[in-house]
Amino acid sequence: MDKVVATAAEAVADVPEGASLAVGGFGLSGVPNAVIQALYERGVTDLRVVSNNCGAMDSGLAVLLAAGRIARVTGSYIGANKEFARQYLAGELEVELIPQGTLAERLRAGGAGIPAFYTPAGVGTQVADGGLAWRYDGQGGIAVASPPKEVREFDGVPYVLEHGIRTDFALVRAAKGDRHGNLVFAKSSRNFNPLAAMAGRITVAEVEELVEPGALDPDAVHLPGIFVQRVVALTPEQAADKAIEKRTTRTEGA
Repeated sequence: MDKVVATAAEAVADVPEGASLAVGGFGLSGVPNAVIQALYERGVTDLRVVSNNCGAMDSGLAVLLAAGRIARVTGSYIGANKEFARQYLAGELEVELIPQGTLAERLRAGGAGIPAFYTPAGVGTQVADGGLAWRYDGQGGIAVASPPKEVREFDGVPYVLEHGIRTDFALVRAAKGDRHGNLVFAKSSRNFNPLAAMAGRITVAEVEELVEPGALDPDAVHLPGIFVQRVVALTPEQAADKAIEKRTTRTEGA
């Protein structure tokens, strides 16, 4: 089945208001900027985003966030995104913060058809006990707090129950992809991309290099095409546009 669509705009043309999105990337690495930009240009609002973070350096999801298009974020990391922090503290944005490994496993579980699982991460904290601020009231108080979660002992060790995540759509970026949707991710861009792709009911993958079926070594495929419904081939300029979040250099001879 040829899953290639002509443009990023066409790939996200049916994303409705209020849709939930699992989005790959970490910082600036492996972020599906082209499809995010296409979603921004459509003007879709009230989005529910599941992603490790919510964009950085005014790129990626930060574009949607700054435009007020995101209503809720499920993630692990606010980082240096000042607009993310401002909206959260002002009560403009609902945020569910999750331990990073738990977020990864919740996405993977959702994609694998596993409804829930037990993990020791978060036991004895507000992650399990409840009370984390999902939404502030804009005056320093908590308007919506996280509920307590089920805790159960196995062999005398307590574990907290976490639910798998499924979303309406997933947006990911890969280094290579074929027309059947099989994907290969480069180095650190492999981060949350395979997991986000698994969690989406409709997954859109932008690929830096589109190849024909059979060109990818099956042993090199990181995500099989069964998880991908739409493939968008990036232009050479889009594929080469990779910013550096924090540049570290050293003096000559050091």
